[in-house]
Amino acid sequence: MSERRSPLDAAHRALGAKMVPFSGWVMPLSYPTGTLAEHRTCRTGAVVFDVSHLGTVRLQGAGTYDAIQAAFTNDLGKVGPGRAQYTHLLDDDGSVLDDIIVWWVGPDEFHVMPNAANTERVRAAIGGDDITGARAVLAVQGPESRRWLADVMPDAAAVGRFHVAPVTWQGMTCIVAGTGYTGEDGVEIAIGAAGAPDLWEALLDAGILPAGLGARDTLRLEAGLPLHGHELGPGITPAQAGLDWVVSWTKGDFRGRAALEAERTRGVERILRGLEVEGRQPPRAGYPVMLDGAPIGEVTSGNFSPTLGRGIALAFLPPPLKAGAPVSVDARGQRMAAQVVYPPFVTRRRG
Repeated sequence: MSERRSPLDAAHRALGAKMVPFSGWVMPLSYPTGTLAEHRTCRTGAVVFDVSHLGTVRLQGAGTYDAIQAAFTNDLGKVGPGRAQYTHLLDDDGSVLDDIIVWWVGPDEFHVMPNAANTERVRAAIGGDDITGARAVLAVQGPESRRWLADVMPDAAAVGRFHVAPVTWQGMTCIVAGTGYTGEDGVEIAIGAAGAPDLWEALLDAGILPAGLGARDTLRLEAGLPLHGHELGPGITPAQAGLDWVVSWTKGDFRGRAALEAERTRGVERILRGLEVEGRQPPRAGYPVMLDGAPIGEVTSGNFSPTLGRGIALAFLPPPLKAGAPVSVDARGQRMAAQVVYPPFVTRRRG
């Protein structure tokens, strides 16, 4: 199967973006400004990411609420129409098959947003229509994102955190959600594919910097946010990933519930923690974490933190190991001194 391309592919190439394969798509890794500049601008100003590779499964009509409730771990009863909710799709053994954002657009309309490679898996679990190819999704993120977005789409800039609303822009109806994957404030805008290039240009003209997958990954890592295939996936339960708050025990049955109840009774054998190393060298996924000369866990994601100026990582470690505990990371025979911390590594600036 050929790799898919965003409706903004030509716009990225015109900007000189470095394009790379990602989960069956070709997407921008960075622009000539570079990942460090894109990352820092998101922490201090505003950037826009093309996240059209994320899936969108639309469900409409009677029974959609019940279908989602039965499939996913979180409880839609905690929210309502016009809200977004983070949730998980589990396997029978309690493993996280995918982590998902549900946009509750209207009384009987939901847009379910899975990770790129899992769209068909999620659609098979809940039904609905895959409308991924009909739209683009732009994520405007950063402490100045709403102020700068207001010059382009004032109604979009007013959509609150984890709220969802239809917004009209140049005669086109967009769906806007106060969500993102950077640890900063911002919104994600779903717009018809034909209108995406004009909106992209308008955002850049407003002074918002384009940012690629490289900065998106370093930002989410600083924020302690999981990446499917690293901190979530086969053999990894919500509780192990430190995300047991995503599981509702009061709403009724869902796939994988029995396995989670058994784990809840016996306790988790490992849990996701953060690591900060003493130097700039980043730990990498797969590196063993050592204590007293013996391996006790493994790095799941690691990178250089532009904000902290040192290497950081996420790793599954024994639950008794608390923040401040000294450990080391075996970087292919080179020992890197580190200490355990509780994510996030960086919290967003609040006005």
